[in-house]
Amino acid sequence: MQSSTSQRITIDLPDLRRSVKGQVIGPGDAEYDTARTVFLGGFDRRPAAIVHVSGQADISHVVSLARGRGLELAIRGGGHSGAGHSSTDGGIVLDLRHMKALEIDAAGRTAWAESGLTAGEFTTAAGAHGLATGFGDTGSVGIGGLTLGGGVGYLVRKYGLTIDSLLAADVVTADGQLRRVDAESHPDLFWAIRGGGGNFGVVTRFQFRLDEVDAIVGGMLILPATPEVIASFIAEAEAAPEELSTIANVMPAPPMPFVPPEYHGRLIVMAMLAHAGGGEAGERAMAPFRALAEPIVDMIRPMPYPEMYPPDDPSYHPTAVGRTLFIDEVDRGEAETIVDHLQASDASLRVAQLRVLGGAMARVPPEATAFAHRTSRILVNVAAFYDGLDDRPKRETWVTEFAAALRQGDAGAYVNFLGEEGEARVREAYPGSTWDRLVAIKARYDPANLFRLNQNIPTAVQGPGQ
Repeated sequence: MQSSTSQRITIDLPDLRRSVKGQVIGPGDAEYDTARTVFLGGFDRRPAAIVHVSGQADISHVVSLARGRGLELAIRGGGHSGAGHSSTDGGIVLDLRHMKALEIDAAGRTAWAESGLTAGEFTTAAGAHGLATGFGDTGSVGIGGLTLGGGVGYLVRKYGLTIDSLLAADVVTADGQLRRVDAESHPDLFWAIRGGGGNFGVVTRFQFRLDEVDAIVGGMLILPATPEVIASFIAEAEAAPEELSTIANVMPAPPMPFVPPEYHGRLIVMAMLAHAGGGEAGERAMAPFRALAEPIVDMIRPMPYPEMYPPDDPSYHPTAVGRTLFIDEVDRGEAETIVDHLQASDASLRVAQLRVLGGAMARVPPEATAFAHRTSRILVNVAAFYDGLDDRPKRETWVTEFAAALRQGDAGAYVNFLGEEGEARVREAYPGSTWDRLVAIKARYDPANLFRLNQNIPTAVQGPGQ
């Protein structure tokens, strides 16, 4: 939300251009509309300036400018924020997309990565060495926002969350200073950025552990979506070896060329599976899923791990609403609830996405990082596309009711999948003592809440207009 203060403040664009090495884009520039566009449609925010920063010095300058002038500050990496936090009305966008330096130490199995890299770019470069860090399920997502919120993807059961591979980071905090944070230096801040989102500063670089992930067995498997198949899929995913991570999307079949026309519009389980061990063990792990029903599409095969991230269409800007939650089980009754709700909607696209967790992720103590949901068993996202603003309330009602029907005993939420849902939902992402500790660290490093365009952790002292 735009503050009244930021509306009254103007930015001297010529002076800003003289002060930074990167490109500064303003409302009068030809690139402005392209530069202000984020991944999701439905957000039409108009920043006063967009700065494509070139490095730490530019970042420090922009942070100091925003703090000193009371400007609303948005941090943009991949631009995939579900709440539109990658942009601002009337403020300044600190855009990291050109900061893509990557230093891979293949022998030491570590990498220093600038925060403008996408998951696909990093994975492709590391894959050339037969190495990987687990990110999410979409190649165009920026590693910055994804890492800071946790990171749940194709290697989560084998190697844990993305933050479980994070060794260190360089962070520009609200005072404009660069800090190296790790387990020994600023350990409280290191704890907070592992799950606490962008509340504490701008990460310029991450140091990740790399794991040996060369050829995998993985890809897409499409099955008919009956309650029996859905419940059995989740049961098999829970029983599978930790090398196998799965994402099951229960949805109407889109008219993709590889889907037989007779299935278009019918409910399917569009599953993405990845077995990090590969080889014969990977093929054996896939067999129970192929046996659940006659596959409609079977694209599972041995492949280099980076092929799990196919190229994205840069012109694709979906308008969608969604809800995220954790649940404990998907039995026949839950599967019927999923089918019934999907069949009751006429949204052009609607989905229930199910990710079985556990494995390496669950072996990290909940208090070790700001991601507090280590014992959660299944991550669920329900979403629907909307066609114009008049259609959005209907879809909001559907996703809210669908999520409520699925809710069980786990009251948590995954911060990276939250939209514009209010403080109560942010509290669900950071329950109990996690919230209290984050608030204390926030007060220490960002007392005026400069970094507030995020799933915000407030401080006792608020900045202008807050």
